[in-house]
Amino acid sequence: MTVDCEKSKAEKLAQFKAEVYSHYRQCGRTFPWRENPAPWGVLVSEFMLQQTQTERVIPYFERWMSRWPSPEALRNASLEEALSAWVGLGYNRRCRFLKDCACVIAEDYGGRVPETPDILRSLPGIGAYTSGAIACFAYNYPSVFIETNIRAAAIHFFYEAQAPTVIADREIASILEAALDGESRENPRLWYWALMDYGASLKKLRVNPNRRSAHYTKQSKFEGSLRQIRGSVVRTLAREGASTIEDLSRRIAGSQTAPRKQDLRRALDGLQKDAIVCENQGVYRIKG
Repeated sequence: MTVDCEKSKAEKLAQFKAEVYSHYRQCGRTFPWRENPAPWGVLVSEFMLQQTQTERVIPYFERWMSRWPSPEALRNASLEEALSAWVGLGYNRRCRFLKDCACVIAEDYGGRVPETPDILRSLPGIGAYTSGAIACFAYNYPSVFIETNIRAAAIHFFYEAQAPTVIADREIASILEAALDGESRENPRLWYWALMDYGASLKKLRVNPNRRSAHYTKQSKFEGSLRQIRGSVVRTLAREGASTIEDLSRRIAGSQTAPRKQDLRRALDGLQKDAIVCENQGVYRIKG
């Protein structure tokens, strides 16, 4: 009975991999960071892709790499310059962390992006997923990592026939570990590209499988949110320079509804905690 069960699992896994690879051969996507998976470009793309649609990232990535093609180049830029180029991507802490990463890589690693997830995880703003993804896509390292499209692929294929249940990432990680054998271990970069593209296609054709994940959260409305106000503050300070809170309110009101003063203060407080904005005698500016 145990042998049959193990055989069934192996067959299911083989079927999963065959379907993923087949979809990739027919519908695989092309992106600049795939066409040239150089380590620095891969690292930049992974920061930009966090919680942002791929199509939106492409023009930002191409402009960024043209302007700062190496960690040393970004290290020598000001945070204000970096944030000006980042405006529109949102979640500006990612830009701050990317700039900090460039400094560490340039100064401590001779400008070379580290190769293993353990070392990558020690860099600013890099967690379990990002470290695994950078190691895999930049160096073809056989790491195990999970993001939204990978999660969707696993849930759809291995749990669709079951009654509605909540699936934890530890279960998906177990599947991914088992899948890293043979062809996928020899070329994990290609395997994960295929897996991500398969998961992305599922979400366009059916109800998002990730709704059954224990880690699923629906993104809150952007319009009128604190995220929108934070983005407006960073955009205004990066492009127009230092400002008092009154000037900021007027400038922001020129392009959208003026935020309430208490919300603007909350946004500024948060940006100061994130080391993006600093204040001196009531005047706010991009830090550093």
